[in-house]
Amino acid sequence: MGWKKLLAVLSFFLIFHIKIANAHCPLCTMGAAVAAGGAAYLGVKNIIIGLFIGAFAASMGFWVAKLIKKKYIPFQTAIIVIVSFLTTVLPIMPLMKGVKPLYISIIGDYGSLLNRTYVYNLFLIGSVLGSVIVFAAPFISGMITKARDGKTIPFQGTTLTLSILLIIGVILQLVM
Repeated sequence: MGWKKLLAVLSFFLIFHIKIANAHCPLCTMGAAVAAGGAAYLGVKNIIIGLFIGAFAASMGFWVAKLIKKKYIPFQTAIIVIVSFLTTVLPIMPLMKGVKPLYISIIGDYGSLLNRTYVYNLFLIGSVLGSVIVFAAPFISGMITKARDGKTIPFQGTTLTLSILLIIGVILQLVM
């Protein structure tokens, strides 16, 4: 049997006999970038795209951190979430052009220490906001469960997180 046939047989065996597959961030980041590009093409504002990409990045970080059963370093979960955020959001940022000026005028002439125009990136602000929502949702879910005497709604955490993201996304799309 030639090496090409052997390679084909081995590839067939590996592809169809693998029990579990774990995707890694580069694949997910590319998928997120394609989704972000499609959303931008459809007219969704960069801050909303950032909101969902940031939420995705934080969720991915928490998911990976949960897979690691042993704590190897202090703040392990936080570090994993931050690395996930950075490795997802930063590669997409150059594709998402959207900055706004913010002029702050307190005292004095333009250009003085207290009077400046600052530029902020809408995609980055949305990404940070999405991550904060993913971080806060379990606490909000816990408060809802406590208020309901320990009863939960099916898929309460996921439903709550997605609902908050959608509500804030719609508000930002209309306001910004």
